[in-house]
Parts: sequence; C-alpha cells; structure tokens
Amino acid sequence: MGFLDRVRSAFAPWDGTTGRPPSGNGASSFHLGWSAPAGPWVSAEVTLEVLEPPTVNKLYFWAMQVSFTDQGRQGGAGHIGLQWHFDHPGKTAVNWGGYGPDGRELAGSRSALPSTVGNVNTRDYRWHAARPYRLRVSRSDEAGPDGKQGWRGEVVDLSTGAATHIRDLWAQGTALADPMVWSEVFADCDEPSTTVRWSDFHLVDAVGAVASADRLSVNYQTLSDGGCTTTSSSVDERGWVQATNTERTTRQGTVLALRA
Repeated sequence: MGFLDRVRSAFAPWDGTTGRPPSGNGASSFHLGWSAPAGPWVSAEVTLEVLEPPTVNKLYFWAMQVSFTDQGRQGGAGHIGLQWHFDHPGKTAVNWGGYGPDGRELAGSRSALPSTVGNVNTRDYRWHAARPYRLRVSRSDEAGPDGKQGWRGEVVDLSTGAATHIRDLWAQGTALADPMVWSEVFADCDEPSTTVRWSDFHLVDAVGAVASADRLSVNYQTLSDGGCTTTSSSVDERGWVQATNTERTTRQGTVLALRA
C-alpha cells in the first residue's frame, strides 16, 4: 500500500475488512450458541483444535462460555479456553475466569499453574496447533467462600491424555446454562488467517445423562460494534469451524448442523 492509499484509507469509512477493530476492547468476536435442553447441568465440555494458529503478536482467545444459575437466578458466567498470548512462554496460555451478575470479576482458588504476567485467570500452558484439547467445566466438591459453588476448570490434551486442573471459580449458581463457544480476536481484520475447530459439545447432569449438540447458531459482532466482516463460521466433517480473514460464507443467525 502506497502513501496516498494509506492517507485515503485513514479517512475512508471503516468497512470491517482492514485495520484494528474499533470496538470498545479493540477486539472482534464471533460466537456459536447452543439452544441446549433444560438441565440442571453440572458439567459442560467441548473439544478445541487450533488448526491454523496466529503468526502475529496479537491476543487471540478461543473459549467455551457457560452461565451459572440457581433455580432461575443468575450467578454470572465463566469462560474457559486457550489463548495465543505473546507475553507467555511459547505465546500459549490457558484462561478460566468470569464475571458475576453485577459485572465484577469472579474470584476463585489459586492456580497451581504459573502465570508469567501474574494474571489470576490466565496461566502459562503449552498447547500445540493441530492437536485436540478438551475444555471442561464441572461442579467442584470444594465449596467457595460465603456459600458459593466451586466450578472446576480443566483442559485435557487428548493426544496424550494429560489433564490439567486450572483452578476453581466461585459463583452463586449450582447449575450450568446457556453454553456457547467463541473466538475473540485482538488482531487487525486483515492479519493472516487463523482457523479453529469445535467438536463434541456435551452437557452432563448429576446422574451422568449426556446431551450432545448437533446444531449451533451463528452470531457475529456487528460492524457498528466494531466487528470484522472478514470472519466466518462453517461446518466440516468433524465439527464447527471459525476462521478469520476469510470470505464470510455463512450469514448471521444461520443454524449450522453437523454433516451426516
């Protein structure tokens, strides 16, 4: 891009195809939501594969989100996932954190994993591209303070079977609801493309009954809210795929069913 092109671009209306997202947090997000059957559910899990990893020193966060409830009362929500984070060893990390219904960050137990940046939610964790990882949130046997429920966050490397307990998060809720997965990208909309796949989305109740997702609904952060228009969700023979810096082939609100 020449000098005059850069000048024109600086004064042109932002169209969501180039540059950093002008959203409040500087990120562009897109989601896949599950209209899950009623619970109560005590565990939620999904498999994540980073098929095409980032190549730039920008933050990328891929997570499963769940809400905490107690007989219809909201107790906030938590998100567990992998991060491409340039301040951590190997630029890889894991995160288990959330917010209460008042918007304040949820407290939790101390993690045994180190954190180079000293963040209680984001911990050093060596993950590898093209390798499946199981993200799991389950009701903990250890209660939190003030009668709060402990919710355990774990990540399992399915290629080795190694399970890592991140920590417990404390929330006013005895069940899980509103499961979804998402990509939150703090990179420019035209940075090199990245791709992740989600699969085997399960909810489990107290007696071990399992509900599995076969359809997820597509949601993109709008252009007016600072979302890139170069993100897209799709399905392949193994799961749901989210990609950046690509042609958007799936419309907002589409329900994506797994291929038979």
